[in-house]
Amino acid sequence: MTMTTAEADKILSANFAPWVLDLGLSVQALGEDRVVLRLPWSERLAREGGGLSGQALMAAADTATVIAVSAARGGFVPMTTVQQSTSFQRAVTGSDVLIEAVLTKLGRRMAFADITLTDAASGALAARASTVYALMG
Repeated sequence: MTMTTAEADKILSANFAPWVLDLGLSVQALGEDRVVLRLPWSERLAREGGGLSGQALMAAADTATVIAVSAARGGFVPMTTVQQSTSFQRAVTGSDVLIEAVLTKLGRRMAFADITLTDAASGALAARASTVYALMG
């Protein structure tokens, strides 16, 4: 049985630090090997010039991986980031960002994902990331 977005939102609210929750991320869609989160636009997350900060985008990509792994495993399990690489392609100003994390491999002890971050208004690619996680439980 596939996890619902409400169940995934509960994992998000129960397992992340308050500053991550302050990003306002919400689960938009789930599949067996993927998740889409929405990062709402906020002036608090913007840098000089009005672009959304890279730190917020990287945290969103990292968080999306945790939710994707949880959905694939049927619930939250303790895990930790081993590696994250992010390439920024364009600034996002005044628009929400959609973060899609797709698991490329899910093993017993390791998970790998590719993440795309797109400007929700224009559909333009803002960044790409890849993550590797160690699964602790």
